[in-house]
Amino acid sequence: MASELVQLQPDDEHNQRLEANVHPPQWTNPTPSRPYHLVVIGGGTAGLVTAAGAAGLGARVALVERELMGGDCLNVGCVPSKGIISAARVAAIARDCSEFGIGVPEVNVDFAAVMQRMRKLRAGISHNDSASRFRDLGVDVFFGHAGFLDSNTIDVGGTELRFKRAVIASGARAAAPPIAGLNDVEYLTNESVFSLTELPRRFGIIGAGPIGCEMAQSFAQLGSEVFLVESEHGIMPREDREAAAIVQKQMERNGVKFLCCGRNLVIKNEAGIRLTVESHGQRYDEPVDQLLVAVGRAPNVENLNLEAVGVDFDKQGIKVNDNLQTTNPRIYAAGDVCSKYQFTHAADFMARIVIQNALFAVGPFGKKKASDLVIPWATYTSPEIAHVGVYENEAKEAGVEIDTYVQPFRDIDRAILEGQDDGFVKVHTKKGTDQIVGATIVAENAGDMISEITVAMTCRLGLGKIGSAIHPYPTQAEAIRKLGDQFSRTKLTPLSKKVLGLLQRLNVGK
Repeated sequence: MASELVQLQPDDEHNQRLEANVHPPQWTNPTPSRPYHLVVIGGGTAGLVTAAGAAGLGARVALVERELMGGDCLNVGCVPSKGIISAARVAAIARDCSEFGIGVPEVNVDFAAVMQRMRKLRAGISHNDSASRFRDLGVDVFFGHAGFLDSNTIDVGGTELRFKRAVIASGARAAAPPIAGLNDVEYLTNESVFSLTELPRRFGIIGAGPIGCEMAQSFAQLGSEVFLVESEHGIMPREDREAAAIVQKQMERNGVKFLCCGRNLVIKNEAGIRLTVESHGQRYDEPVDQLLVAVGRAPNVENLNLEAVGVDFDKQGIKVNDNLQTTNPRIYAAGDVCSKYQFTHAADFMARIVIQNALFAVGPFGKKKASDLVIPWATYTSPEIAHVGVYENEAKEAGVEIDTYVQPFRDIDRAILEGQDDGFVKVHTKKGTDQIVGATIVAENAGDMISEITVAMTCRLGLGKIGSAIHPYPTQAEAIRKLGDQFSRTKLTPLSKKVLGLLQRLNVGK
């Protein structure tokens, strides 16, 4: 039978529907009749893609999940966060609509209804990750804890699953860093923040990475007074500094109060939660109704008995080679448990690599490599930041000489007309060529726009090729084409000067 599951909160019809799909209370685990070609541990994106893909190729596949199928993305990550972000953006647009000559008397946010909408949409999407769907795809779905017995056997609640190959896709979880006083209060992580039903009047958030910034801006747009604490200077330390500064400015306009360069952070349990921190030489002591810790992750490697099968791991996760093979050649890993790129789409494509490498001794193109993946990512603030490839500082550290082309949106007609002209598209190319090695976009739909550059990098199409492709006018994507024009001008201008000079000499005396 299914293992005991922590009750989803609140216990309404939408969460009951979600549970019925991704961890059915009355589910009965199947009885294995013979060894599996592949046993997959973990029902998040990496595990689901691996299981579905392998079963579609005719392999006998078992999938083991201890909690909720769909993993972080469906249940406590991408899906619920974007449901909240979309509502917050509507609230912000309504408040700012006077800039467009449109008057709205008053904006009232019903936070309970916002969260109910999110839960309803999440439950609807959950069918794609449901146990019944994967059973119908030919996958034996087991709920329970998985642990290796040896290099060809996994135990699930007393049932032994024998395998030819195994895949560890157990993911990662929120892990709060050591902060003075944190253990004395009840705090939220990404695994619990989406269970809120009341809007915090004063909301403290620790960590100005992607999750912290997305939630800080969204809750501010929905009406919370938000205090965002970050130990570094500015937000999203990993991102292009110009890009992060644009987003920070917009978040400040939305009402987020930044406590950056935070030092000596202490959490106190004094008639509620208080956070004290030093920021830029000033001491802050702020009471908050809720506290979200949005920093720190840990791989789910405990209790898998990895030592018994010779699978090496550390605090960063399971160690794999470029073929995503662990130190035990019969066992592979994919997704957040082994990757520095903890994104749903990265887990998806890592799973595709595992399918070929685990099931086929030699594929038609040889073994697939994780290093060949071109992985973009986006942070869904408003505006969004999207990136692919190397950053300027990374190229410099690696000794790679680059040329950088920038197209501000203040010169793009559609962005001006939409009132979204604060951002830019920045592309780095290998010096003297149009070979794209990295790009950053700051725009309202940067996450969609980055795909054009990702396709170009994957298919080895240069910036000049992008410039030769007709883009509809007026669109914000026209900014990418204009970068192609910038590159072309660097090549055409010297030639044009030579031709003009020659023509002038030939016409002398006539």
